[in-house]
Amino acid sequence: MRSSLVLLAISAALSSASILPRAAPAPNLPASSFTKFQELSQSDAEAGKDLPPGGFNTTSSRFGASSGAAQTAASAACSAAPNIRIEWRSYSTSDRQAFIGAIKCLMGKPPSGQFPPATSRYEDFVRLHQMWMPNIHGNPKFLIWHRYYLWTFQMVLRDECGFNRALPWWDETLDAGRFAQSDMFTSNDYFGRLAGGGPSCVTNGAFAGLTCNIGPGTSTTTPHCLSRNVDESLTSQCNSGFVNTCNSRGDYASMESCSEGGPHAYGHNGIGAVMSDVSASPSDPVFWMHHSFIDHNFRIWQNQDPARTTTINGNDHFGNPLTMDTIVTVAGIRPDVKISDIMNTMSGVMIGGHPFCYKYSY
Repeated sequence: MRSSLVLLAISAALSSASILPRAAPAPNLPASSFTKFQELSQSDAEAGKDLPPGGFNTTSSRFGASSGAAQTAASAACSAAPNIRIEWRSYSTSDRQAFIGAIKCLMGKPPSGQFPPATSRYEDFVRLHQMWMPNIHGNPKFLIWHRYYLWTFQMVLRDECGFNRALPWWDETLDAGRFAQSDMFTSNDYFGRLAGGGPSCVTNGAFAGLTCNIGPGTSTTTPHCLSRNVDESLTSQCNSGFVNTCNSRGDYASMESCSEGGPHAYGHNGIGAVMSDVSASPSDPVFWMHHSFIDHNFRIWQNQDPARTTTINGNDHFGNPLTMDTIVTVAGIRPDVKISDIMNTMSGVMIGGHPFCYKYSY
């Protein structure tokens, strides 16, 4: 009799559990919900149509003597043991899994409370990006700010989720026009597939079913699914010819303008949906891979002339000239720095207990 009652109780419990309401999936927003990045065609870039009349200011700020000496010593120490960012194709399976796992670790951690309404430590980064629009887009501060933003993300992965591997970067020129065929998206272990024909929620890969709580846009916070809407006619513009067009420009601000409106904008818009949301695109974890490509192109441009790691020109969003003393901030996630600290990826300057010290595998 007693065993019969126990079985009845278990049966009742299972029956009740089967009809408990489940959390509804986050809505799939239409393409019109996402404000796309402004694109610059390669032909317009070649014609210089993005440049202001008379060009950008050409007064470049250079290190002072004492600052230069300190930078040289730190850079020498960095050169002895630099961090090397590894292109995805050469990144081991173990490293790939560790990277994806570290991102998911941040997504599982509570927010710092400094970036409401972020719901996780990962969304602290998304909200930071949303908050700082348009200060960090549409002006020459774009490249240098995103360089520090990407490095900060790497350091938080390291310090808070134990990610002690090299950071991957993605050579998009090798996948231009066929992003969806990369194993970054075809393998169920990584970022989830790229689908076209209208935004669709990501339902496979490590981030299947992810809800984005920041965005879309700058003023709204509407939970929505991580969605993509690939357009390979746009991803085809992330080609080496376009990169070379941008990198043929002789001053920082002119090169930045081409890079931001060219391969950068086409990569975001080509992946589409959440990645095309100018303010909250970091909600899609592939954001970090795309920006590793953009930072790589910036570094290659700098490699053409050593002076390009010690000078800068152009004005910020407010019309203030950028100098090597201009402050770059990530709102306390890591310390504020001067552009002089991060203009050279091999500067070796200590920031938050870590040297700013890396280069790319090629």
